[in-house]
Amino acid sequence: MACLVHRLKQSIFRRALSPARKFWHTVLGKLGYGGHSTAWLCRDLQRHVYVTLKTYEQGSSHGRREKEIYEYLRAIKSSHTGSLLVRRAVDDFHISSANAYSYQCLEHPPLVMSLCELRNRAVGKVLPEELLKPVLIHILLALDFLHTEAGVVHADIQENNIMLSVEDESVLVDFEQAERSSPSRRKIIGDRVIYSSRDLGIPKVHDRPILSDFGEARLSSSLGKWEDVQPLVYRAPEVMLRMPWNEKIDIWNVAVLAWGLFEKKHLFRVRDSNRNVSDSHHLAGMVAIMGAPPKEMLRDSEYAMKFFDSDGNWIGIAEVLSVSLETLEASLRGTQQSLFLCFMRKMLQWQPGNRTSAKELLADPWLRSG
Repeated sequence: MACLVHRLKQSIFRRALSPARKFWHTVLGKLGYGGHSTAWLCRDLQRHVYVTLKTYEQGSSHGRREKEIYEYLRAIKSSHTGSLLVRRAVDDFHISSANAYSYQCLEHPPLVMSLCELRNRAVGKVLPEELLKPVLIHILLALDFLHTEAGVVHADIQENNIMLSVEDESVLVDFEQAERSSPSRRKIIGDRVIYSSRDLGIPKVHDRPILSDFGEARLSSSLGKWEDVQPLVYRAPEVMLRMPWNEKIDIWNVAVLAWGLFEKKHLFRVRDSNRNVSDSHHLAGMVAIMGAPPKEMLRDSEYAMKFFDSDGNWIGIAEVLSVSLETLEASLRGTQQSLFLCFMRKMLQWQPGNRTSAKELLADPWLRSG
């Protein structure tokens, strides 16, 4: 990736999609990176617009999966409001670096900041109720489109994968000017050049939340056996118990995401006292909140035998604490708290079939109140 980074940063590059279509981009600066990709702010010199290029290393399964999902979504013609709240790839292409490796690039309209960044800039590092509700409505609209019209399971809904669209382009202009006047720091290691990221500024106006990053997404039609998906703290019970799953893992994600945005800590503990990942602690937290899982669910999971006996009693090494959503929720009181927790319980269900769909959640009284 480093050789590609050097090439991207040093010059304007051209790509040809067909003999009749040629596009030129110049790379302005590095926006950030994740576990599988790097994002760059670029300028399309032909269309005179800003774009984001997301680059993947050769052979990345995340990159391949994301490209395939974006191609699939591009072919869907829909009037569903949620279709506008799902990030799209304008194009995709490959470029080669000096070491002859090929890298996949996805081109997107720019997005400003993630929900994680927005939350960290809020008072107390939590979203207030009046901001949380419209954020969740946008996410649920996007999911209703994905689940009902597109037949796609996102499988990676977290605060870093929900971004705000660009209403105020001045933050992009400021980024470009800052890179020209004071280029980002870089580190040279042998023949490699590693560039620092530069944050976009705070926009004057926050626009719509957009569901992005489809590197873990699956087509519903391709599901059938268990696959290990979802970030640790967001994992649904069926993923934890190594059972086949469907689009309802996204609904579970929304509940855990909502709690994390609104409260001062995550709903579930996923590590032991030595900071090691612990399925026992995670499942014990679920039992504390929801009670014991249905016996029929446990019978379908061989892995569940490590944590539950044949009668469904807890035998895991972690302690099941005497807590409830009521004792853990600290931001609301009275009727609003009751409504919020009712909303949460519609999603926090052991059985996927008992979780309320995105469409039905959009009519929830708490979500529509105030």
